[in-house]
Formats: sequence, C-alpha cells, structure tokens
Amino acid sequence: MRYQAVLFDLDGTLLDTLEDLAAAANRVLAARGLPVHPVDAFRTFVGDGLKTLVERILPENQRSTERILELVASFEEEYAQSWHERSAPYPGIAGLLDRLTAQGLRLSILSNKPDPFTRLCVQQLLPHWTFDPLLGQRPGVPKKPDPSAALEVARLLGLMPAEILYVGDSGVDMRTALSAGMEAVGVLWGFRTADELRQAGAHHLIAQPEELLPLIFSS
Repeated sequence: MRYQAVLFDLDGTLLDTLEDLAAAANRVLAARGLPVHPVDAFRTFVGDGLKTLVERILPENQRSTERILELVASFEEEYAQSWHERSAPYPGIAGLLDRLTAQGLRLSILSNKPDPFTRLCVQQLLPHWTFDPLLGQRPGVPKKPDPSAALEVARLLGLMPAEILYVGDSGVDMRTALSAGMEAVGVLWGFRTADELRQAGAHHLIAQPEELLPLIFSS
C-alpha cells in the first residue's frame, strides 16, 4: 500500500460535535445578554481554534482581547460540563476504523480543538480504536493550517508525509495536508462545503466513510 497511516481531523470528520459546541457557546453569550446564533452558523465558526471561535461569535464591538479571553475561559467551563450531550461518531465511522485497523493502518488525530478536550472526546466517544499520536491544539504549537503539527505526526510515526493520508472536513485541513506534503481527502458529511474543500486543494472528496477504503487499498 502507498499509505501506511491515516491522519484524521476530529470535529466534523470523525465526530459530529456541532450541537454541543453551539449550545455551550450560546449559553456563554446569553449569560452576558449578547446575541446567540443558530446551530448551522457554527459550521463556519468552528475549526480554527477556540480563540477564533469566540472572536467570531462576538459582536464586532465586543472583540477586545480581554473580552475574548474572558469568554474563552467561560466556554471551557460550559463545554466541560456538556460536551457529550449530543456528540457522537458519524454513521459509518466505526466500520471504517475497524477496517483500517484490521488492515494494519496506523491511525492518528490532529485537531485545532484544545488538546484536553480532544483527548476527552476521543477517549469517551472513540474508545475502541488506538490513535497514536493524538494531538489537539497545544500552547506554543501553531494551529492548522500551519503544517508543523502534521509534520510532527509524521516524525512520531516514523513515516514520510507522502505515506500518510490526511482526512478532514474543512479548507483548513486541506491546506494543512498540502503544506505538509500529504494527500488531502475532504469529507462531505462534515461542517464545510464541497466548494470550500475543492478551492483549498482537496485531492479527493468522499461522501461516505467507506469511500476512503478504495483510495487506500487500490494504491
């Protein structure tokens, strides 16, 4: 096989977390008398890290550094209590991960979600599979689409980037993959659109998890 490992994004790729993210963010806003947003709006709010999410949901006249940091802390408290209420793997993900594991593919995750929440979500919602390395957003490490963390994954796996298939649901993911020298697969069941994925340079688009298999096993 051309690919020895699959590197997944988390939110919008393996897990549908949109409703819990939206609910936590809207509670933070409502508690301060600020306008809340429909759940679908969070499809474009999330994906670039927590600080950027908070900046996007705030009214423009509220986006001071102090205000953003205050809401980041409040969001972390809210989300820690409710992250699991509706979040779950997408249909077909369990079967895909079973097949990849059975065929000896190594599985990894790289997310712009804060590292503690990334690990918590994976441990609780994807407990039957091994993801190594499993990396969320960490202080001092540039967030995606900077390729640094993706290249760190390659080093930890002992693989060349071209031996890793990168799977994500956003333009950020596609740009990360391309910058790191990895093949980019965009998923159409996630938070962003096919147009965004194409414009960001996706090599492949798939509509169902099982469509990933021929890209690996026919290589």
